[in-house]
Amino acid sequence: MDDALCAGAAIYNAGAHRAAHGAWESEWLTLPKDSEDERLLHGLIQFTAAVHHARAGNTSGATGLATSAQEYLDGLGDDYRGINLDEVRESLEHLESDPELAVEDGIAMLRVGGVAISYDDLDFDAIVVAAETLAEELSGYDDAIVEDAVTYARDEISTGVKTQFTAMVFDFVRDETHRDLVYQRLKEHVRRKRQRESDVTGLFD
Repeated sequence: MDDALCAGAAIYNAGAHRAAHGAWESEWLTLPKDSEDERLLHGLIQFTAAVHHARAGNTSGATGLATSAQEYLDGLGDDYRGINLDEVRESLEHLESDPELAVEDGIAMLRVGGVAISYDDLDFDAIVVAAETLAEELSGYDDAIVEDAVTYARDEISTGVKTQFTAMVFDFVRDETHRDLVYQRLKEHVRRKRQRESDVTGLFD
């Protein structure tokens, strides 16, 4: 859960508020209903959705989600799982009362263990969650390409050789300015790797 939690926080803090839920959703769906972790992720998903709607000018959507997010987070400690829920709650109250003003005043960043998580703070496993989430949630990317790149990166790491695929998966997440270019390079390398694998398939059967 920690990898998903950190990846979603980093995506949210990078401004991709709508996409952040993707890092948490698959984890959230596996948790027992009404457990503390389930309520945390459910509340954060609704928090980021409220922020997204507020920034898009959808006042009713923002206020409704802000209200329900507070209900899910109710009863959790102010730093449950290291998340700055005290600041999140303040932002939710502001969103509930006046979404437009809340956006103008500034909405809380997500902190884990006191750190406003960025992509640079993510280790490989959290980077994988972020990469697969961004590929799925943002337009213009084929998530199957990124999933294969992650598989090849894991192979590199398991053999102790951290080379092209590992570096490109990290760059795909971290280099927001050149993400499209990184993705194009990634796609070319994945296709070449797939072709090489296809060329030897069945040769020794």
